[in-house]
Amino acid sequence: MKPNRFQYIAAETIPEALRLLHTHQQDVKIIAGGQSLMPMLNYRVLSPQYLIDIGRLLELDSISVNAGVIEIGAITRYVTMENSPVIQQYLPIMPEVIRHIAHLTIRNRGTIGGSLSHADPASEMPMLMRLLDAQFELRSEHESRMVSAHDFFLGPLHTNLNHHELLTKVVIKVPSPQMGWAFEEFARRSGDYALAAVGITVEVKQVSGKNSAHQLKIAMMGVGDTPLRLSSIETLMNGQEFSDDLVARAKDQILQELDPRPDLQSSAAFKKHLASNIFSRVMHQAWDNAMVHHSGRAES
Repeated sequence: MKPNRFQYIAAETIPEALRLLHTHQQDVKIIAGGQSLMPMLNYRVLSPQYLIDIGRLLELDSISVNAGVIEIGAITRYVTMENSPVIQQYLPIMPEVIRHIAHLTIRNRGTIGGSLSHADPASEMPMLMRLLDAQFELRSEHESRMVSAHDFFLGPLHTNLNHHELLTKVVIKVPSPQMGWAFEEFARRSGDYALAAVGITVEVKQVSGKNSAHQLKIAMMGVGDTPLRLSSIETLMNGQEFSDDLVARAKDQILQELDPRPDLQSSAAFKKHLASNIFSRVMHQAWDNAMVHHSGRAES
């Protein structure tokens, strides 16, 4: 299929893009990588009158770290983030997550801002932003605001981004160098959307001579209408001595609390079973990774 007719405009500056958004409101869509937008246009799920290309706004294609904060411009591509020395040093979980996104062609063109604005609940990048407590800069012609990843994702393909706003920047606090991490997803074929995925970050802390989970964060995707943070499981495990029994209790609680929608690929029961088993593996992997950092710090 082919899209309905639209007027294509290549914005040369951010103010120009924001002015066009303000002028045309619901009749306009933004395109950067186009990996999600173009199929929706071709199937006529979307039929905007204006298509604004922000691919020339090079100030939005950047990665920097300053004063304990990493800033990623909205049109930064997956492949750029995957190979960035800054990301590899401070956010090593991100390249691992990116390698699971679709196929190489998609990663060469897709952008972080496009993925977040699209808000597919089975997409890896929104889940990672929930895990890392990211903040998003949303700009309009007359103002800008910061919105947390927690508040940004409202439902499937539905965000806190207003029609006249542009997501311009992702801001992530530099994690502790003692942070352990792990990520795993399950898809029927490599490159397919994941049926379920789990990302975990955790640190080791000595409490009464015992190694306890500290700053534990758990995120899931594919099992809810938005990417999930499992705050109740984090509360259960944080400050507790790490053990197989603790992980088993957390797994049981996950099975009780998850309420995924069934779809054409799997039942709700299968998704719960899959996500809980992935959680067990990823929790142990993240803990082992954190123990390596903890042991290295103790030796130094």
